[in-house]
Amino acid sequence: MKIKSFCAVIMSLIMLAGCKSGAELEPGQTASTDPSTNTIQEQSSSSENELLIYTVWPQFYIKEETWQQHIGQHLAKKFPDVKFKHIQWDNPGRQFKDLLAAGTVPDIVIDDSARNTYREVRRYNLQYDMSELVKKYNFDTNKLNQAMLQQSVNSSDGKLYSLPYSSAEWVLVYNKDIFDKFGVNYPKPGMTWDEAYDLAKKLTQQDGDVTYKGFQVNPSHYMMWNQLSEPSLDPNDNKATLSSDNWTKITNNIRRFYDIPGNQLVKTNAFAQGSIAMAIDTVDTVSRWANENKNLNWDFTSVPVFPEAPKSKFQPQSTAMFITNQSKHKDLAFQVISYILSPEMQMRLSRQGLMTPSTDPSVHQAFGQDLREFQGKNVQSIFALENAMSPSRKPGLAYIFTHNQIDYVWKPLILQESKDTVTALRMANELANKAIANTKAAEEKGGYSEDQ
Repeated sequence: MKIKSFCAVIMSLIMLAGCKSGAELEPGQTASTDPSTNTIQEQSSSSENELLIYTVWPQFYIKEETWQQHIGQHLAKKFPDVKFKHIQWDNPGRQFKDLLAAGTVPDIVIDDSARNTYREVRRYNLQYDMSELVKKYNFDTNKLNQAMLQQSVNSSDGKLYSLPYSSAEWVLVYNKDIFDKFGVNYPKPGMTWDEAYDLAKKLTQQDGDVTYKGFQVNPSHYMMWNQLSEPSLDPNDNKATLSSDNWTKITNNIRRFYDIPGNQLVKTNAFAQGSIAMAIDTVDTVSRWANENKNLNWDFTSVPVFPEAPKSKFQPQSTAMFITNQSKHKDLAFQVISYILSPEMQMRLSRQGLMTPSTDPSVHQAFGQDLREFQGKNVQSIFALENAMSPSRKPGLAYIFTHNQIDYVWKPLILQESKDTVTALRMANELANKAIANTKAAEEKGGYSEDQ
């Protein structure tokens, strides 16, 4: 879907939403709402001046100091009359089911905007359509990354259960020493997959006891968030689409890299050991590699592209902010979310290496400036391309998270059993259709399946 038409859908959705009466809240005030009629009868445990925020993803907020550095300390200054409480998902003891069993319902949840809208937020009847609040507070969704926003809309049955918080952005990193060793020019933004393949062949070499691998990426991640926006689920029907011609093309494109002698698939984390020339992974993972091996001589560039989508990088793997239906403080919660998405906060988060939904060029320019490991790196190449849009589906269809079926294409079918691509995709498609049938049966009984 083109961004222009998508924005029109969002605006029409917002205009259709009604607007509750009442004055806008000052910090510390609470909204008057009707008791929830959903399955969870316990209201938010927040008292008059408390707001409970529950973070599931990003996972690094399990460290309270990271949460306070990114968000907590700034909320305390902006809303001095509000007492903020933060809980991070942990296993065991702090999962959704544990909190809700104890009658603790957060006011704001930050979680994966695609899968966990179904697997957690909607499973426990926490979903709340934020469209009215978007209109009431004149919040401009056009200033957000539209691919990230679409992931929220896609999982909201045509409503708006969340607004984007961040994305685990996929980038290509390369070891400059390996390129220099073999006299190969560094990769540049806009490089095609064919060009990347040629580089991988040149850089996969044996030198004494060391085998240098030219290129590595997790093939399941590459496919799940593919740049061609190819859907794994039919947009209008309850069936899988993993056996399409485009899926064959996408799979064969990456399969050829692992057919290069010496460039067998390994985990991308091996990049930190210094023998992989190019690897694709998320920005936060790259930051970890740089800190694990401070002797790495590396740099960034954008991921390779398909000729038919020369401006498209991977779809975002987004997290988003939800207001729970049971919250007593929906207006205050939306004001907090709006502040997190304000230029002031987006700039702070960007400086600390968080890929925010802001489209402001100055926010992009500030990315990673507070991180020592990113100093002197070509960080701006991350923004050379635009995120591919997530495929839309008709509301009401059964949802499954197809990563398991996509992973099955590679393990065991291609890597262990050497299946041809068409056969591997057909078998994975059959598994996906069985998962869809199981999910529909579970939903008809009022439950959920583990495939979601």
